[in-house]
Amino acid sequence: MKVYWTDGSAVPNPGKGGFAVLEIVDNVPVPVMLGTEEDSTNIRMEGKALIAAMKKAGGEPCEIHTDSEFWVNVLTKWAPTWQKNGWKKKTGPIKNLDIVQELYELYTAGQVKLIWVKGHVGTVYNELADEWANKARMGTKI
Repeated sequence: MKVYWTDGSAVPNPGKGGFAVLEIVDNVPVPVMLGTEEDSTNIRMEGKALIAAMKKAGGEPCEIHTDSEFWVNVLTKWAPTWQKNGWKKKTGPIKNLDIVQELYELYTAGQVKLIWVKGHVGTVYNELADEWANKARMGTKI
């Protein structure tokens, strides 16, 4: 099973954003996807990183580690109800609906195990994903 670590960054927030996907190959983290947006937020970049990881997995079983509790909750708790309600929620419009819909479609069509990790507490692969997300934001390519 493929294993990915993802992260997103925007500095300032909102501001220029970047995201990274690391794949663990023989216990070595390898950056496999980087992306950027000129005008973004941390939340958008975290979502874009998850989209990239799911696309990289191509529907095959995978494990994705993320420090975005928000996106884990969107996919596992909130999006099913939003979809049933015509992509609406009681409290107003769904922010980043473009990302929510694409991500939920990939999540439900794939074989994804999401693993939430606490961010910025020294978890090696999470720290590396953060480092690469910031490199992507600054223009680094792979």
